[in-house]
Amino acid sequence: MRDNQNFQLQRKQLFLRPKRTAMLLHNIQEALNNQVKLEAASSQAYLAMASWCEIQPGLDGVSEFFFQQSNEERIHMLKLIRFINERGGFALIPALEQPIVTFKSLKSLFEEFLNHEITVSNSINDMVDLALKERDYATHNFLQWYVSEQIEEEKTARILNDKLELIGEDKSGLYLFDRDIMTRRSGKTS
Repeated sequence: MRDNQNFQLQRKQLFLRPKRTAMLLHNIQEALNNQVKLEAASSQAYLAMASWCEIQPGLDGVSEFFFQQSNEERIHMLKLIRFINERGGFALIPALEQPIVTFKSLKSLFEEFLNHEITVSNSINDMVDLALKERDYATHNFLQWYVSEQIEEEKTARILNDKLELIGEDKSGLYLFDRDIMTRRSGKTS
């Protein structure tokens, strides 16, 4: 009986003990977890955009673009979760607010896309700054992939917004835009 109690106590202590010594400062972990939430919200926002586009006539290409964009943001989130946990932290899975689900036009949707990517870039830049201030070079190194990714994401969003501006209300231009949008993704490596 006594051996069983000792075993149960040891087992309980084993599961309560962290697997590794924490290598992340609390403020770095908090910033990374905030980025997890932002990447998850991005995935949801782009999923909502994809759904809205899917029910609009003739926007199959744009819809597929945003379905893939949503999936890509989820992958970004998962990379952060794994990094936090591998560095001895604890990645939190956040609750999310409902994203915008309707748009007055395709142009307004793409403006929202660009604004969202700028927000993500600013957040990543803030994390890079924090990592340097805290002399957390492992996190700084990890974040460089996100810096490069955001350069590409903002470039894509700006180009697509510029194309929509050029097209204006031209239906044939919109047809070509929808048809060709996936070529923007073919050069991406995420």
